[in-house]
Amino acid sequence: MENARDVFISYIKNKGIRQSRQRDCILEVFLNTEKHLSASELYGLVSRKYPGIGYATVYRAMKTICAAGLAEEVDFDDGVSRFEHKHGHEHHDHMICTECGRYIEVIDLRIEKLQDELAKKYDFTPQKHKMKIFGICKNCKHK
Repeated sequence: MENARDVFISYIKNKGIRQSRQRDCILEVFLNTEKHLSASELYGLVSRKYPGIGYATVYRAMKTICAAGLAEEVDFDDGVSRFEHKHGHEHHDHMICTECGRYIEVIDLRIEKLQDELAKKYDFTPQKHKMKIFGICKNCKHK
């Protein structure tokens, strides 16, 4: 598997986008942070390491990083869009605590199998899916 940086460089070359130091810095910080980051949180991390990069630059760079297939924008229905790693990461779903906002990544082949069965039953061709389960996590339940 190609490393994420090579995938990104190939993508921007194919799209005729010039490579920039700022975009490279944003990609580096994002790839080195294994969290679901909002653009604002990523901007905070980037600006500490590389002062002078603007918020809009971070947001636009993340849109390009998503288009390259390295990240995906996720929404936990709290009004904040976040970015999560996609390249080299297995497909997963999320359980989100409505009390504290904690999220749990769920990988379960039974979910995937059931989706395949449902698609076959209804002669449906799925292209992608996202499952989010909202509830109360064990920490909040025991408070």
